[in-house]
Amino acid sequence: MDKQTRLSLLAQAVMERGSIEVEQVVEEFGVSHATARRDLDALAQQQLVVRTRGGAKAQPASGDVPLRYRTSRHSVQKQAIAKLAAAMVEPGKVIGLNGGTTTTAIAHEIAIQAAADERFLETPLTVVTNAVNIANDLIIRPQVRVVLTGGVARTNSYELVGPLAALILPAIRLDAFFLGVNAVDLDAGGFYTHTEDEAAINAQMMQAAAATVVPADSSKLGRSAFARICGLDEVAEVITDEAAAPEHLAALRAAGLRVSQP
Repeated sequence: MDKQTRLSLLAQAVMERGSIEVEQVVEEFGVSHATARRDLDALAQQQLVVRTRGGAKAQPASGDVPLRYRTSRHSVQKQAIAKLAAAMVEPGKVIGLNGGTTTTAIAHEIAIQAAADERFLETPLTVVTNAVNIANDLIIRPQVRVVLTGGVARTNSYELVGPLAALILPAIRLDAFFLGVNAVDLDAGGFYTHTEDEAAINAQMMQAAAATVVPADSSKLGRSAFARICGLDEVAEVITDEAAAPEHLAALRAAGLRVSQP
């Protein structure tokens, strides 16, 4: 296991459990005590965890693992979802992408698709995003016109948030908005993220879109998070993976959503 993947899994383990001991790191990740301590120190320097005597505990100021440490989780499922989402994108359309690992994967697949299809050179795709990493990935593509919202950048998700981020949205129209979420709460009947500022800009991007599609791997179905973005009935479609529980799929369809799977 490479260091980046190990740090990603270790950060997630601390967030999910609340704390971890050096001995647990050694046993679960197959590393030496010195490496375990260095890994925990590295995460502490990034303010992802708080070092304790003999281990580390979750950082109380952060409710989410930064994007760079989440890329390895459910990567196969996210890649399959991304390919299916990118296949929905046509030349000349205007689409929106918020931040997150799944939407970043969608941007990557769109870039591949646009490069292979001459129609995108003749009629470029327009991508509106509040994610600076997605803009950075797509801006070099001649087949894609990138529109970046304003706002203040969040370290964890690379998303631009705050009042400035929404100023452009009333003046534009999106054909489709691919909304990355942290949780699909089927009991509360809505889509959620970890912070209220991200939820606010996501909701405003939805208002600018003719249709909203949620790409969400099965780990996010039936879960809850802090900030509500919208209700189930405000989204047209959910794209998830084949591991989704039948009862979760049935609940989505009962709410009137289309459900697609690779």
